[in-house]
Amino acid sequence: MSDAEIKCIYCLSGLGADHRIFSHLELPGIRLVHLDWLLPQAKTETLDEYAKRLSAFIDEEEPLMMGVSFGGMMSIEIAKHRKVRGIILISSVKSYHELPAWMKFLGKCHAEYLIPKTPLKSIGPLKSLRPIQNYFLGAHAPAEIAIANEFRDNVDPHYLKWSIRQIFNWKNDWCPPTLYHVHGDNDKLFPITNVHPTHIVPGGGHFMVMSHCREVSRILQEICNEQCAQSQKCEAV
Repeated sequence: MSDAEIKCIYCLSGLGADHRIFSHLELPGIRLVHLDWLLPQAKTETLDEYAKRLSAFIDEEEPLMMGVSFGGMMSIEIAKHRKVRGIILISSVKSYHELPAWMKFLGKCHAEYLIPKTPLKSIGPLKSLRPIQNYFLGAHAPAEIAIANEFRDNVDPHYLKWSIRQIFNWKNDWCPPTLYHVHGDNDKLFPITNVHPTHIVPGGGHFMVMSHCREVSRILQEICNEQCAQSQKCEAV
């Protein structure tokens, strides 16, 4: 097998999600290696420090990385610590400039302090907000709603509070040389009017890695083919 071929993609899910968010993708011959979220060592741990810790779990010398939502932001932070073959963002943002105004505002207000210290599933009244949360998430099918609710109920409260602080206060303005941005034109968390994607999924919402998995898979295959072709050209020189 040529070094130009893509054997695996290192994946980072969105805030509170796990490997199942990628379970509907179909990429024959390519192994998806999920990086599990770590608990912050302290509430003062920086995003840079966290990314450095997480990068230690990557075995490949020059990995191709893929991140959904917060996972995409984290992929960019990891790329500041090690060379990457490329980064694929899905339903994410590349810089501070692409964050919606309301997130920037809440970041300045330190809204993360409003997040309870107990698991969300233990707070009964929050369950009545699930339909609204899933609407903005773009989870509509029963299976999508079920897994979105499960992710939300089981997220560690300390990790949630820390992550919200990092997202709302992200000041990044750097991107690696090779970056692909796959975004849905119906994303309500990161509206497409704020971002500049390389690939657009018609009708795709924030949860499109599951809801529009066929279209996302097709785009990912195109990206992998493009990466292989570019690497082969470099080998031939």
